[in-house]
Amino acid sequence: MRIRVNGKDSEVADGLTVSGLIESMELNPCAVVVELNLWILPREEWDRYVLKIDDIVEIISFVGGG
Repeated sequence: MRIRVNGKDSEVADGLTVSGLIESMELNPCAVVVELNLWILPREEWDRYVLKIDDIVEIISFVGGG
């Protein structure tokens, strides 16, 4: 299935959740925010939301600095 992740088309498995996407990208779920179709998706919904064809996902990572 085709979705767009951070501006690039990506093929992902049917039935993949947002949590599964974060895990497959080897990202720390505590250090990212997920925007789904222009809306911030609350972390408690990541396990429940099954990605759909043409979803647009932006994953924003927190960066420390000083």
